Amino acid sequence: MNRDATAAPPRRGRPRSEKARAAILDAAAELLLERGLAAVSMDAVAARAEVSKATIYRWWPTKETLALDALYREWATVPPAEDTGSLRGDLLSLACPWVRRASMRPYGRVIAALLTEAQTDPVFAREYRARFLQPRRDQARAVFRRAIARGEITADTNVEVALDVVFGPVYHRLLHGHAALDELFVSDVIDTALGGIFAASRSGTRPAAGHHDGAHLHDEQQAHEERQDEDGGALPAVRGVAVAGRREDHEEHRGDRRVHDQAHSLGHEVVVPDPEVDRDARVGR
Repeated sequence: MNRDATAAPPRRGRPRSEKARAAILDAAAELLLERGLAAVSMDAVAARAEVSKATIYRWWPTKETLALDALYREWATVPPAEDTGSLRGDLLSLACPWVRRASMRPYGRVIAALLTEAQTDPVFAREYRARFLQPRRDQARAVFRRAIARGEITADTNVEVALDVVFGPVYHRLLHGHAALDELFVSDVIDTALGGIFAASRSGTRPAAGHHDGAHLHDEQQAHEERQDEDGGALPAVRGVAVAGRREDHEEHRGDRRVHDQAHSLGHEVVVPDPEVDRDARVGR
């Protein structure tokens, strides 16, 4: 008997469960970006993906965990940072594709909703950090390790703080939406951050007493997260961030008003700069 004649035909394409999972993630991502997390339900995702709710709950117990995986899948296609031979080039290679993706669609409100959930759910907070936050910080840590190996910066550079300095402003604009989030802004942020980092390296500045290097601070960060989990806490309170944002806006407004009043008192004409003109001038530099 010909064994080939009786062999089962090879399976073609992806397994049905994998196709269903991909359809669910695609549907969830579309709905999140169209409506926001609060307006998305498992019923709506099931209808869009053409699956049953039971199929969704097989993989995701809540819509927040589904949203987290959908967001992770959306951003997993962002290319990793290239080794350009310089810290500045590597950081631009890491951050610019991420910013292009983030500015294409309303990802800010999705991330804000996930952060809100992480404030009250310690289990979800751990998942958020593990799935969304840490992979990006790990990529950036690798960029700084290469810079240390090349001798661009000293080995005692506080990498964890440097990561916050570089990416904190990006998240600030993404979440608040008060100004453009684009590659020009990213370039300015990186140049500003590296100005301080390179200056410290050139001067031979070492951490002051009580200051820790990047590796130690990373360990402390992990210990801090473990203490939060033990205490039943999630992420630091968002309200403080919101208050800080309002305070920044107030100070900026007060500073602008002070300049305006001083010019007016001296009898000078007050000229309000055109942001578009200023922007074009910076791009052309």
